[in-house]
Amino acid sequence: MPALSAILETVLYVDDLDRAAAFFETVMGLPVLHADSRMRTYDVAGRGTLLLFIRGGTLEPVETPGGTIPPHDGSGPLHVAFAIEKAELSDWKAHLADHGVVVESSTDWPRGGQSIYFRDPDGHLLELATPGLWQGY
Repeated sequence: MPALSAILETVLYVDDLDRAAAFFETVMGLPVLHADSRMRTYDVAGRGTLLLFIRGGTLEPVETPGGTIPPHDGSGPLHVAFAIEKAELSDWKAHLADHGVVVESSTDWPRGGQSIYFRDPDGHLLELATPGLWQGY
């Protein structure tokens, strides 16, 4: 069987693109790779890409010079976990608090990892996880 090497893109669908962009750029510190009226694209530590689309704004195919992107969309609160170093966890907690972001929950995992959970402005559940969460991380 052919092998997969990584998850390249993760998508969140948002109600207000500018509000979501401000959160992911300011609070999460993600650098913008692409921005237009339809979407924002962010680099996640050179290991992945986060895409934000307006909810309901991707229901028609998009023609590109290289081919067609089929329609897609999502609803409801979704979940994304970001990998962080264990030594950064307390700094992240302070950073989130400084931005008025409430940590909803925290978990100590059997493998030794720790996670904290909080919401973005659209109600998506975001997680910051230290190594020791999954096999291989």
